[in-house]
Amino acid sequence: MIFLCMGYYSPEKMDARPSAEIEAIMSECQPHIENFYNSGEVLLDAGLETETKSLHRTAGRVIVTDGPFTETKELIGSIFMFEAENMDEAIKLASLHPTTQVNRGEEFGWRIEVRPVHYLKNELK
Repeated sequence: MIFLCMGYYSPEKMDARPSAEIEAIMSECQPHIENFYNSGEVLLDAGLETETKSLHRTAGRVIVTDGPFTETKELIGSIFMFEAENMDEAIKLASLHPTTQVNRGEEFGWRIEVRPVHYLKNELK
């Protein structure tokens, strides 16, 4: 089974800190991300920029709205996909990601959402 995970953070908390401090915290992620990759189950890992657009259809037209959006104080900072037998195994694998391994991530609201994928078409191979 394929799982999609979204890593969230609080941009307000991270932006309030000096860039050198954030860079030092991010460097703590490297050994954890290597351990995560070494699981052999990671299919995709991507860090996301903060620029966001929302598209929705209204009165027969596609409307584009700039983000980030005020409905949430969190942003998705990364996404990753992997294969696992079930949700318990997916949680175990997701817990290897730096989001849950770097202690200082708590200060910035780092968290992961794990969701099973019921459809995936991959034309990239």
